[in-house]
Amino acid sequence: QVQLVESGGGLVQPGGSLRLSCTVAGWTLASYAIGWFRQAPGKERERVSCEGSDGNTRYADSVKGRFTSSRDNAKNTAYLQMNSLKPEDTAVYFCAPSCRSSWPGSWGQGTQVSVSS
Repeated sequence: QVQLVESGGGLVQPGGSLRLSCTVAGWTLASYAIGWFRQAPGKERERVSCEGSDGNTRYADSVKGRFTSSRDNAKNTAYLQMNSLKPEDTAVYFCAPSCRSSWPGSWGQGTQVSVSS
């Protein structure tokens, strides 16, 4: 059974940084793409980044140049480094072994990121 646990969120001032972690169990991270997603109140889930198993990564235009996706396959953990955070980055962030926001598996609880002064 696929299990996903996101962590690392918090409250940060504009311009600050956070690093999110996505720990997976029940499958081998190295064999899959990793998608990072976020969902703000009243909005649909949107994809932030998509990292293929080959390491090639695409980012949403809104985060390009500020966010970096990475993975440690030995630890079965993926990361999202978020720099120069903006208030509009406020959302619950999720990871998935897919780049599709419609992934039908069991999503984790996500981790809350709040950017405010």
